[in-house]
Amino acid sequence: MSQENESLLRSNGVSYVLPFILITSCFAMWGFANDITNPMVKAFSKIFRMSVTDGALVQVAFYGGYFAMAFPAAMFIRRFSYKAGILMGLGLYAFGALLFFPAKMTGAYYPFLLAYFILTCGLSFLETSANPYILSMGPEETATRRLNLAQSFNPMGSLLGMFVAMQFIQAKMNPLDSAERAALSDAEFEMVKNADLTVLIRPYLLIGLVIFALFLVIWFARMPANNDQSHEINFLPTLKRLLKLPRYREGVIAQFFYMGAQIMCWTFIIQYGTRIFVGQGMEERAAEVLSQKYNIAAMLIFCISRFICTFLLRYLNPGRLLMILAVAGGIFSLGTVLLQDIWGLYSLVGISACMSLMFPTIYGIALEGLGDDAKFGAAGLIMAILGGSVLPPLQALIIDLGNVGGFPAVNLSFLLPLLCFVVVALYGFRTGRQRC
Repeated sequence: MSQENESLLRSNGVSYVLPFILITSCFAMWGFANDITNPMVKAFSKIFRMSVTDGALVQVAFYGGYFAMAFPAAMFIRRFSYKAGILMGLGLYAFGALLFFPAKMTGAYYPFLLAYFILTCGLSFLETSANPYILSMGPEETATRRLNLAQSFNPMGSLLGMFVAMQFIQAKMNPLDSAERAALSDAEFEMVKNADLTVLIRPYLLIGLVIFALFLVIWFARMPANNDQSHEINFLPTLKRLLKLPRYREGVIAQFFYMGAQIMCWTFIIQYGTRIFVGQGMEERAAEVLSQKYNIAAMLIFCISRFICTFLLRYLNPGRLLMILAVAGGIFSLGTVLLQDIWGLYSLVGISACMSLMFPTIYGIALEGLGDDAKFGAAGLIMAILGGSVLPPLQALIIDLGNVGGFPAVNLSFLLPLLCFVVVALYGFRTGRQRC
């Protein structure tokens, strides 16, 4: 091992290579869960013959779990250990994924929402635990590089989730479009629904078994203990201190709107692209699969842009770069609204290039200089993922209008991400100016 690697994953003669690999795999696992789920809004809408608004309840349940468990996870970790937090997260993740089988047996929609909620309670534990755990696995001077390396595996899991959704769910569902499903008799509808649900749950059951296996490996593996020997919670005094800090308080707000923009742009690209391709004469299922390919392209651009933006941070302070990216995201959002052809879809894909560094940049700015309070501060920023639960249903309500004054409602719905980028740009402007 080179001296550079030793300084990255070795401290005081102790090697952290195996613990690092195991915890880094969790980054890919929650990326997979996030991005296999976004296309399921459209899938559930078709399977249960529901509106887009009802289908968007998937996102409410999914990101609601992040909100509900962030502070409980932080308190659990403080009381016990990072390893305990990781195991709790993996256990809930596996349990929620395996609940897809009994949910399918009921033949109803709402049990799936419960399964998603439990699954993402696990993801909330994982995200709240894994980031600071990785930071602790080696010398403090290499902590940021170590976390950046671990985070690079998250979009790899996201790409795999998108691919599985496209190839093993969307492409294998019954080819009947929404109008044809509406014309089915009750008996025919039940047959098609059950067949499609069988297709949909298979990847979730498989990932549930994979997560359970990872749980067992980490359970038996020797993992580093918390460096923090204090197990006192001190929740309310810490929260009061945090809320008095404008940079942190406004950072939570900016993170809420950023997450809303991200989930809206990655969820409703299916509806946006389907409208364009069906208008060109393509059948609905083929249009959905092709739209998912554009979603995968957006994620690839997101990954590439992350490396480019990380390089740019050598020359621009984080707040200023955040503002530039948010302004660019707003311009692409405006193109998504105004352009009704393939160029609108290109604009929507382009938004991902602007979003690539927003989450970790807001995260870093908001937590800078918080010391031990950063443990609960991080939980607040994880709670802000609630934006991915609250804002997509509002966009779905607009999409369900079909047309507004002869203009495609799905286009107009992207005024919401535009508003989100305005909020993020203001936060970048304020914090960037403070650092000058």
